Amino acid sequence: MGIRPEEVRRVAELARLELRGDEVERVAAELTAVLDYATVLRRLDLPARAAEPEAEPEAEPGSGLRADEPAPSALDAARALAMAPESADGFFVVPAFVESEEP
Repeated sequence: MGIRPEEVRRVAELARLELRGDEVERVAAELTAVLDYATVLRRLDLPARAAEPEAEPEAEPGSGLRADEPAPSALDAARALAMAPESADGFFVVPAFVESEEP
């Protein structure tokens, strides 16, 4: 099953990408090759143990690793909103950027 040029054009339009005619054909061929390769990988008979996760190393002092803990917030919400050009009900107000609901 290959990717049709019409599908590439539609995705490019949704992503707001400009593709020339020769690029559409090339991208369709490349995406088809990726899907074909994924199909080949799906057919591989891998042992179940190959999917087991590796153990994560412990963070030791001086090892360069840090504990996975959130950093303290340097900026609270009230201060951030105080610096915003416009806010309402505890949220930033931004201008609308969607031109229309139709693609």
